[in-house]
Amino acid sequence: MSKPRFNPGSGSGHNSVRRLRCRGKPLVLAIATIVFGVVALPAAAQASDPAAASSPATAADAAEVQALVRELEALKSSYASEVRRLREIDIRVQALQARLTGKLAPGAALPGTQPATPAHPAETETYAGNQAEAKRSIKPQRAVEDVLQQEHALFNRPLTLEAGITYGHYDRRQLTLNGFLALDAIFLGNIAVEGVKSDSLTYHFAARYGISPRLTLNLDVPFIERWTNYQKGGAGGAAAALAEENTHDPPHLGDVSASANFRLFAETPSRPDVVLTAGVIAPTGRAPYGTDVRVIERDDDDFIRFAVPSRQATGNGVWAVSVGASAVKTMDPAIVFASIGYQHSFLRSFGDIDTSPDTITPGKVRLGDTFTFGAGVAFAFNDRTSMSLSFVDRIVREARIKIDGEDSQPVIGSLGNIGTLNLGVTYAMSKHATWVALLGIGLTPDAPDFTLDVKVPYQF
Repeated sequence: MSKPRFNPGSGSGHNSVRRLRCRGKPLVLAIATIVFGVVALPAAAQASDPAAASSPATAADAAEVQALVRELEALKSSYASEVRRLREIDIRVQALQARLTGKLAPGAALPGTQPATPAHPAETETYAGNQAEAKRSIKPQRAVEDVLQQEHALFNRPLTLEAGITYGHYDRRQLTLNGFLALDAIFLGNIAVEGVKSDSLTYHFAARYGISPRLTLNLDVPFIERWTNYQKGGAGGAAAALAEENTHDPPHLGDVSASANFRLFAETPSRPDVVLTAGVIAPTGRAPYGTDVRVIERDDDDFIRFAVPSRQATGNGVWAVSVGASAVKTMDPAIVFASIGYQHSFLRSFGDIDTSPDTITPGKVRLGDTFTFGAGVAFAFNDRTSMSLSFVDRIVREARIKIDGEDSQPVIGSLGNIGTLNLGVTYAMSKHATWVALLGIGLTPDAPDFTLDVKVPYQF
């Protein structure tokens, strides 16, 4: 029996292929559905539930943030504690340094020893201000130290050498009447005008040595050079005639002085710094007594009409001692100071106390005692510059002379009142050197017209 052959074009074969194709579509759809469910459904679930998708990462970040916050709080607390401790140590160091330099009394309480307060972050904001206040109240600025050295006394430097120069100008006119009034209105006699102009340079050399925080020794050595112009009216007996003579004296040693400063009270918030001063003045300069004169003109009766000294005096010629006290109160940025003093001159004998070149008159001279008082204020513009304004007045009592064999008698015109207004500036040029300038304006007839003092103290 033969096999039946397949006929593609027959209807039975075509129907069979169609049935296979129809049965294959549901299979493909089923496989696709399974694959889609495995892949798409988890993604759709994550998309529909964002919290569930990000929950592992969010938990880790939150844990890390909490750890960082705890660490930051711990660092803040430690930093505030260290800042407070740094402030306390800094204040104590400044106080100890001030005590070593004598700024605080040995038994005074040190600032910064109060019990510690709980740490607080706000303390860090005021640390700079507290530190600046501590420095201002305990350790003076350099400009303040310069003011103290010039107007008061400075005890925190072992050695200070000072060199300076002072220029002074003096101009006086005097009208001399030799005659009498007729009918209370008409003057009969000679009228003469006398004038003296003097310019002087004083070279100062000083040394100051601090023995302890309460005691300082001082030594001042001056050299004086002077130019003087003398004018005399009525030369040759004529009132309109004027005679003139100029003299120059080269630098010569003046009166050397030595003194000591003792700190009585150290400055506190309610009390100024008080210093006592005692000194002695040696007559190392040329004395003004018994000075030879150079005669310029004589009249017909051989009377000296015009004469000038052959040399100028550079000292008082007598021993003297002085005592005084000064007080200073710092009120940042101002410094207020005041001083009083007394100088006593001793009696001394001289071989000639007469100014006439034709006679020799031995005798004794005692200069009048001097009372001095002054006050002023200074301002520290910054750490290197300060300016001061002060007034100083010296009242000189009457001098007396005693010619051998005669009674003591006062010297007419020896009373004096020397008032001076001073304007000073200090500038710290370096760590050790300071430039000081002081302009003095005479306020009374006995005072120089003006003085200009420039000096440079060098501190070791």
